[in-house]
Amino acid sequence: MKGFDSKFSDFPDYILGITKEIWENRGLSTLDSYYAEDIIVRSPTSIVVGNKGVIGATMATLAEFPDRRLLGEDVIWSGTPEKGMLSSHRILSTATHAGHGIYGEATGKKVIYRVIADCHAIENKINDEWLVRDQGAIVRQLGTTPVDYTRSLILAEGGPDSCLKPFNPQDDIKGPYIERGNSNEWGKKYAAALSDIMCSDFTSIRQNYDRAVVAELPGGRTAYSYDGIDEFWMGLRASFPNAKFEMHHTIGLDEKMLSPRSAIRWSLSGKHDGLGAFGKPTGADVYIMGMAHAEYGALVTGMPKIRKEYVLYDEVAIWKQILMKTG
Repeated sequence: MKGFDSKFSDFPDYILGITKEIWENRGLSTLDSYYAEDIIVRSPTSIVVGNKGVIGATMATLAEFPDRRLLGEDVIWSGTPEKGMLSSHRILSTATHAGHGIYGEATGKKVIYRVIADCHAIENKINDEWLVRDQGAIVRQLGTTPVDYTRSLILAEGGPDSCLKPFNPQDDIKGPYIERGNSNEWGKKYAAALSDIMCSDFTSIRQNYDRAVVAELPGGRTAYSYDGIDEFWMGLRASFPNAKFEMHHTIGLDEKMLSPRSAIRWSLSGKHDGLGAFGKPTGADVYIMGMAHAEYGALVTGMPKIRKEYVLYDEVAIWKQILMKTG
């Protein structure tokens, strides 16, 4: 790959390799080499500018979860080495809550959770990033709920007026990556299915999903078949029935030895004005940063459908926006 270290055989190898080098091999100093000095990292809870902030956050996570492993489940990518490449990297993390940190005093409990990180890289450096971590799964495994954890977090940060505010696109900073993905058919297919669902056409589920579909969802939950998919997306949309749905980035990828896949970065923005997965409506203004991966297959010849789906949003960031209004 032009501009990238020759020790990496391809772009997925680069993404998987530097992730392990930084986190598991404790090569935090390599962040100066692999992350641009002025990198922008957006997550549902914050926006961080500069690799010094990234290094600090990495050390804090490792202090709290010193045995954290990052198992790369997939890297769905687009672009070229010459113009820049975008990876949507899905990670399954295992860790022990062995130190004090943002999740409180050490509990010794084991946690398993997913992260999806969209990273733009060129000339062997990552310079733009969007990341969603399944905090709902983490706090549940630590013995609390997203609502209770978020309420205590707001108090620890000084209350609704003083606490750290979740990411809002109004506060975003324009980074070097301005593309919206690629034009591959699998990305278009998944984008169309999600658009239908978010426009309240839930018949799209039976049309686009395999009957035996398995979905890995926020909070560490797993759903099966049409009814599981319907319950999840219906619950989310019902809480924000008038929110604006947008797709910000879409990748489709068809590679040898792997199923056709798609990666989408999306958002919902609007009022918490419906009764659904997030309780009674409060009228709070909410922005949801979401990411989703899909794998296609044709169990019946000529009828490819979604057989695996992975969706992430941060329940803590959503509840924080709601509780900042209601207390």
